[in-house]
Amino acid sequence: MASTTLSVSSPSISGSTTPCLPNTTTTVAYFKPHTRTFSTLLLGKSLSLYRTSRIRPIGAKISSNGITCQASSSVLPSALLFDCDGVLVDTEKDGHRISFNETFDEKELGVTWDVDLYGELLKIGGGKERMTAYFNKVGWPEKAPKNEDERKAFIAGLHKRKTDLFMALIEKQLLPLRPGVAKLIDQALAKGVKVAVCSTSNEKAVSAIVSCLLGPQRAEQIKIFAGDVVPRKKPDPAIYILAANTLGVDPSSCVVVEDSAIGLAAAKSAGMKCIVTKSGYTAEEDFVNADAVFDCIGDPPEERFDLAFCGSLLEKQYVS
Repeated sequence: MASTTLSVSSPSISGSTTPCLPNTTTTVAYFKPHTRTFSTLLLGKSLSLYRTSRIRPIGAKISSNGITCQASSSVLPSALLFDCDGVLVDTEKDGHRISFNETFDEKELGVTWDVDLYGELLKIGGGKERMTAYFNKVGWPEKAPKNEDERKAFIAGLHKRKTDLFMALIEKQLLPLRPGVAKLIDQALAKGVKVAVCSTSNEKAVSAIVSCLLGPQRAEQIKIFAGDVVPRKKPDPAIYILAANTLGVDPSSCVVVEDSAIGLAAAKSAGMKCIVTKSGYTAEEDFVNADAVFDCIGDPPEERFDLAFCGSLLEKQYVS
């Protein structure tokens, strides 16, 4: 199926501590048409997109940095499910990676994960799984045990220390929320939409992000599914299926916000709608199966989408 992609240059946002992928050409909105010219029911409105050199959805708001998808819809998701790392906070490069390297240094393992290497390792879901795959490929450190069961305990110990270091970093609030995250969560909670965070990261680390950066009032209303709560991690859909079952909602009524190809695959395999907000490490990944792709959620006046847009994805999207 052909795709229509809306791309713009995203400048830095004045006054924002975390601009939406600054100074890069990024995909702001991405839809999958059946034909060259088509209409789609978005937010209760009929919009048209045309495959031309200047693509503009009729009725969409055009800001200096791109297209804001706005309108009204009577349909709301039963649940709004967020990935954590890269969606709530862009934690990977200057958060998790730094904490892994500090752990390796403390244990004198002689291992350092640079920015590019860590980007490749992110294709493996889960920190323990990531370390195990890396050591299996390049060789285990001299200080590592030889027995497989002892190696599992060794990896678990490394991961526990890494999580402690990461949580200390989060508690200092050195990594801010991505633009629009708090806004979208507030919109959902105000409308009675269930909100959850579904992550392959350690549950303590995810809880620290939610409580420290979103605040205790929001945190007590957000369900967290993380770490080893399921036996198989993304791209397996297990964590999203568990979330839907626990929340008592139909997967087809859920909207997921993800930032990676493996997260997108997990959400779609669970039968859910998925919006991708690209992050620093995932900007060049293939998101052709996403229901929509943006560079961030965004706060006004740089807002990209809102809760009503999420609800619109549950309606019949394409009409000829």
